Amino acid sequence: MSHPYIPNAGPETRAAMLAEIGAPDIAEFYRDIPADLRLDRPLDLPEPFADERGLTRHVRGLLARNTDPAALLSFLGHGCYPHYVPAVCDEVNGRGEFLTAYAGEPYEDHGRFQALFEYVSMMAELLEMDVVNVPVYDGYQAAGTALRMAARRTGRNRVMVSGAVAADKLAKIRDYLAPDVEVLLAPVADSGELGEVRLDDTFAALYLETPTVHGVVETRGRELAALAHGAGALLVVGTDPISLGVLAPPASYGADLVCGDIQSLGMHPQYGGGQAGFIASHDDERLVAEFPSRLFGIAPTEVPGEYGFGDVFYDRTSFALREEGKEWVGTAAALWGITAGVYLALMGPRGMRELGETILARTRYAMGALDAAGAVVRHRESVHFREFAVEVPDADALLAALRGRGILGGVRLGPREVLVCVTEQHSVADIDTLAVAVREALAAPAAAAAPAVPSTAGDAQ
Repeated sequence: MSHPYIPNAGPETRAAMLAEIGAPDIAEFYRDIPADLRLDRPLDLPEPFADERGLTRHVRGLLARNTDPAALLSFLGHGCYPHYVPAVCDEVNGRGEFLTAYAGEPYEDHGRFQALFEYVSMMAELLEMDVVNVPVYDGYQAAGTALRMAARRTGRNRVMVSGAVAADKLAKIRDYLAPDVEVLLAPVADSGELGEVRLDDTFAALYLETPTVHGVVETRGRELAALAHGAGALLVVGTDPISLGVLAPPASYGADLVCGDIQSLGMHPQYGGGQAGFIASHDDERLVAEFPSRLFGIAPTEVPGEYGFGDVFYDRTSFALREEGKEWVGTAAALWGITAGVYLALMGPRGMRELGETILARTRYAMGALDAAGAVVRHRESVHFREFAVEVPDADALLAALRGRGILGGVRLGPREVLVCVTEQHSVADIDTLAVAVREALAAPAAAAAPAVPSTAGDAQ
């Protein structure tokens, strides 16, 4: 049936569009979605509200069902982290000239282009790279895009991905690279780092993360870079920039592309949001040409001697090439880039170093405290940043017991595995409170019935 305000909803128009792309029907576009995730019934929606007050009451009722982690003692992480957000970050990203400037032009810019240039400049300094994109949706998209860039750059169609990445992230990487780039999974060693890897001349890239999904810091960067380059592949490294005040940036040990999420840099966890993905490279024109997203830099204006801020290498984008673009530019998370720029300017090198040192120390303290409380800490001898995994008899039972005490104890990775996150916002007293609660929960009769057994070291969640 046609919609009066959507021209392409007409049956004739829809049939012509389907014929043009060779699809038999609309359902063809959803074939890749597993059947158990598809809704085979109409949406369960309420009757239309006749007044705004009724709609407002309904929405508030839905929102009231959420639990605010900030109101509890939360150790949740796994991709969205409870770092401290300076008030100035919220103040700047709430200003109208930034908040509402989705995609303006220079004459209505009010400093947004310069703010983004300052962000990419500080990120480049932190990453020891030359080129950084305007943020894409999130770190998952950034990883998929970086691997596609590597595939185009090398002309190859296989990538090797570390098994020590989040299951959801791996799923999105596979979705983003399908159907023409094959994803193979590398094993995880006893240490929690990347295991033995074999590459040949069919691989476009080796992808590793540091810290890993279990918070383990990879220490074989130079060796893995040499392995990838020896096979003619690129080394693509996923990382969190908040760790680079104390950890060596991937570029220093040979990474060709670095990607990740900037949520840690001044963004609140909000319904799983506040995410934005970055991609960085050296100033290699052949690689820079593969960036599908916007790049900002300094450019001369029509006034001699005057310079402004704007898009760089514009003719490589789908804005310029339309359907002939290598990838569609899509929506940029530019507001979060500006926010991260504010955060980095406020922290400076010394602040980032002190922050990283604090997180490292608190993470190690928490690992010892939970180990003493009866949880089995995985990969304990490895260096961890911000997160670590513990084995317990029953993850669901433990987390439920902790919730009863007002504690969000971590993220369930498996029936007997919990991922615990510790940031600079967790005091020693907070960690001790968690340890006491874990000890008491594990001592309860139901939990004590089945002792925790460390899982196989090579297993990857």
